[in-house]
Amino acid sequence: MARDEQALRAAVEQSAAVLASAGFPKMPARVLMSLMVSDDGALTASELAQRLEVSAAGISGAVRYLQTIGIIRRVAQSGSRRDRYELPEDPWYAAAASESRVYGALAGLADRAIDALDDPSSTTTSRVRDMARFYRFLDIRLPHLMAEWEVLRRQV
Repeated sequence: MARDEQALRAAVEQSAAVLASAGFPKMPARVLMSLMVSDDGALTASELAQRLEVSAAGISGAVRYLQTIGIIRRVAQSGSRRDRYELPEDPWYAAAASESRVYGALAGLADRAIDALDDPSSTTTSRVRDMARFYRFLDIRLPHLMAEWEVLRRQV
């Protein structure tokens, strides 16, 4: 079966739109999904700009964002001044793992906010307490989910 480039472009744009509607920045979402469907999971900034029909500046900001959250990495090409941007072996795992440290920090900050509130029975305190409990739950459960994912991933 021949590769359907038009359908792939549509899938990239639709996936990026879903990510953007969930709060992920639009251009990084488009870059990420373009890398996902590329043959080897790696493209240069120029190749990304050409595929997405955007400026080099748009690509630069997007790859910087994706590198910051750990979902892509920059790899120097030997014999060239151009870098390639590539996905790690399991980008979704890498992204989730990089976010995991945030949950405990947010729970701790919510606890500090609760301590600063003057009424332990107020709706504000209740709302912040729920936030702390939720992030503490994620902080505890995420390592177990990640281990479960590794087992499931190896079954393929």
